Amino acid sequence: MSIFLTKDSKVIVQGMTGSEGTKHTTRMLASGTNIVGGVNPRKAGQSQDFDGKAVPVFGTVADAVKETGANVSVIFVPPKFTKDAVIEAIEAAVPLVVVITEGVPVHDTAAFFAAAQASGITRIIGPNCPGIITPGESNAGIIPADIAGQGRIGLVSKSGTLTYQMMYELRDFGFSTAIGIGGDPIIGTTHIDALRAFQDDPDTDAIVMIGEIGGDAEERAAAFIKENVTKPVVGYVAGFTAPEGKTMGHAGAIVSGSSGTAAAKQEALEAVGVKVGKTPSETANLMREIMQGLTK
Repeated sequence: MSIFLTKDSKVIVQGMTGSEGTKHTTRMLASGTNIVGGVNPRKAGQSQDFDGKAVPVFGTVADAVKETGANVSVIFVPPKFTKDAVIEAIEAAVPLVVVITEGVPVHDTAAFFAAAQASGITRIIGPNCPGIITPGESNAGIIPADIAGQGRIGLVSKSGTLTYQMMYELRDFGFSTAIGIGGDPIIGTTHIDALRAFQDDPDTDAIVMIGEIGGDAEERAAAFIKENVTKPVVGYVAGFTAPEGKTMGHAGAIVSGSSGTAAAKQEALEAVGVKVGKTPSETANLMREIMQGLTK
């Protein structure tokens, strides 16, 4: 089992023929992802070679879905074209759309998120995220596939690099699914969405949740954990040393007054029984202790 992405997922890549799309499509294919097509209106009817595998290019997402049965799209297009690309995937009723692009205007994200919600079909991951990986099965995005294998830990993170570090630190246990949700002010899939899915997944035994300063997503996740999550959760909140009023890294990572601080988030999580590490390595050790306890 896994959440959102499995070995049966049929993946298309919007922007596959660009430099980033080509590079990461090569990596996704190498990690076993079932990529069935790319989308580029100017290259419709052609195919692109990836180490001996010819992947067809379609003019529209609708054509790609019709011909291949694709149910996942990964988007590597420039920020100014991202809204149109996502909405095209939504209108083609693609169930999962992974938006890797960073620098997408917030009002564009708001527009395509609203369209996805109205569709009742499409789940968006991102934008400005590394994507999602179910190790050994499928990899939709830019997460390195060789840093951890299959296991029974679920990981949800706002930070791409901290996703990679946590996967590497806990590689001896492995992961059911790891999902990078992105750190923009508006994102398609939240901590709560992932926590709910991991709670319902019989092959996930414990959950790592990585947050960061700014907003109240972690506090809301804490409230959700208290009411709905019975599996052990450990957490890490990036940004303990961030000065007030300064944007740190992600567009959503800004502290205003007493709200959004790492200390406030840590307090909210610990109040509902989540063990919070002071560093990523300490967080990994907390999870290691839990997993070792579960296997005794």
